[in-house]
Amino acid sequence: MYAETIRNVAIIAHVDHGKTTLLDQLLYQSGMFRNEELDKLAGAEHALIMDSNPLERERGITILSKNCAIRYVDSDGRVFKINIVDTPGHADFGGEVERVLKMTDGVLLVVDAFDGPMPQTRFVLSKALHHKLKPIVVVNKVDRADARPNDVVNEVFDLFVELEATDDILDFPILYASAKEGWATTDLSQPNNNLKPVYDAIIQSVPAPKADPDQPLQMLVTSLEYSDYVGRIAIGKVFAGRVIQAQPVTVIDKQGCHTQQKVIQLYEFEGLGKKLASDVQAGDICAVAGLDPVDIGDTIACSVEPSALPIVVIGEPTMSMTFRVNNGPFASREGKYVTSLQIWDRLQKELQTNVALRVELGQTADEFTVSGRGLMHLGILLENMRREGYEICVGKPQVIIKIEDGVEQEPIERLVIECPADCQNAVISLIGNRRSEMLRMDTKSGASDYVHLEFMIPSRGLFGLNARIMTATQGRAVMHHVFEKYGPMRGSMPERQTGVMIATDTGIVTAYALDALYNRGFFFVRPGDEVYEGQVVGEHCKDKDIPVNATKAKQMTNIRAAGKDDAARVRPARIMSLESCLEYIQQDELVEVCPKSIRIRKRLLTDNDRRRAARRLPRDKPADKRQPQRNLTG
Repeated sequence: MYAETIRNVAIIAHVDHGKTTLLDQLLYQSGMFRNEELDKLAGAEHALIMDSNPLERERGITILSKNCAIRYVDSDGRVFKINIVDTPGHADFGGEVERVLKMTDGVLLVVDAFDGPMPQTRFVLSKALHHKLKPIVVVNKVDRADARPNDVVNEVFDLFVELEATDDILDFPILYASAKEGWATTDLSQPNNNLKPVYDAIIQSVPAPKADPDQPLQMLVTSLEYSDYVGRIAIGKVFAGRVIQAQPVTVIDKQGCHTQQKVIQLYEFEGLGKKLASDVQAGDICAVAGLDPVDIGDTIACSVEPSALPIVVIGEPTMSMTFRVNNGPFASREGKYVTSLQIWDRLQKELQTNVALRVELGQTADEFTVSGRGLMHLGILLENMRREGYEICVGKPQVIIKIEDGVEQEPIERLVIECPADCQNAVISLIGNRRSEMLRMDTKSGASDYVHLEFMIPSRGLFGLNARIMTATQGRAVMHHVFEKYGPMRGSMPERQTGVMIATDTGIVTAYALDALYNRGFFFVRPGDEVYEGQVVGEHCKDKDIPVNATKAKQMTNIRAAGKDDAARVRPARIMSLESCLEYIQQDELVEVCPKSIRIRKRLLTDNDRRRAARRLPRDKPADKRQPQRNLTG
């Protein structure tokens, strides 16, 4: 049977454990490409082929799942087609992992030889076990000086047991590899110089897809692409029957509605791209063009005997933010798309491919509530929109609260921190103030000067935590977290301990004004930047907001002050990333996201409006302690 020569496998791992590097090396050693061809495709600092998105190359992480097909000839001369899916490693993009695992029959679980299993390792492995996929464990980076492969294997086995894996799953094959150097072996005492053991393990351990070519067509759509020439392209696995060029089919959506359509073009995956095919048989992964409407989770079925496949269940979002039209003084200066209708259309387009995202109408016509898996998930969406020319204002992220049996439930996450032993007291103190519960504390094997800490912490407690942990450990801590469950509300959380400096005038920032405010705190702007009234220009050293005039210029007189201007003191500006700004703001503030700039501003721009709003607060609700003080430097 044709399906016997097909292997569908996904590469899963925690972020930065080397799965994309491993896949790149598999492509180099596949024999399907000249090295020069792949070298042209590799880019950015890490020279990764599969991380082709500009944001992926800038950040060094995988954001979108991608698949490729490799032809492999085994030692007996049999030709196998291996469909490999590269998946994201960050917890916020777990929706990408959930939807593509349905296409595969096995997984390569890549684990760092020093870090061992991390939070996302647990998450992706639990999903793989839920789909009953056959795992192959690859202990990567064994060439590190501090590698501890034997301990890591024991930790991985303990994780399988903790996730209640069956006995046949526990008998998983183990490979030791250095993806960067391009070699793997089944025994560390027997060195190797290629990745042939990985190919052999896939052929021998991953089962052939369970598919019946004689049954009516059933294909599950798990991904979408778009072409200006043929429209939507549905990508998925053929579970039964076969897809034929120009074949009439029935598309069954998630609500059970049937739509009669026709396959305009049919593609099969070959190498890093696709090629036209006359037919694709059961068990293979293909792309179908010309179907509209079609969405992720739909079934492409036989037009005569249509039957739907089970819908892929995706985890619910845990965090939401309010997107609103930019109504600041500098609106429309940088962006091309600034209206609520344009923002709504862009969000609806994102929903077609981003299965873990939810969009709802807000309280006003200019607001939309966007829900996702985490801060980075929503931050990547904002960054993409910013680069496309959109201008948006977003509010403080909020966790999604559920009510079960009359009790409010909030998302709880598993937090793992590895830090130097001399910093553990500061770390525990910071996390203890955020309603956390310690699960584990021990010395990391193979690194006695580092401590491994595990906590259960509300998602609310993670806002702003990373910056404080990095400060407390001088940047030496490693912090990761993943959603675990919903639990009862755990009370209030500490908020930002400092106030901010709010601009009172619109104009150009001057060194003269910043010099007068030198002892007031840190600044987010530089001399020469343009600011407006109500914009947050810095962080106050005390816990109250203060209005400041950052645009005040020195008066022009005929009296010379020798050397005075040269001695102006200006602190280096603190330039924060988009995610850092989202973590930093409070309820009365917004992040203004524009194509060329990111600003923090108050919701109410004028001081009079903010004072008037403070007076309207209910008497039983204490006013914000960060009330503006008298105006400074002006």
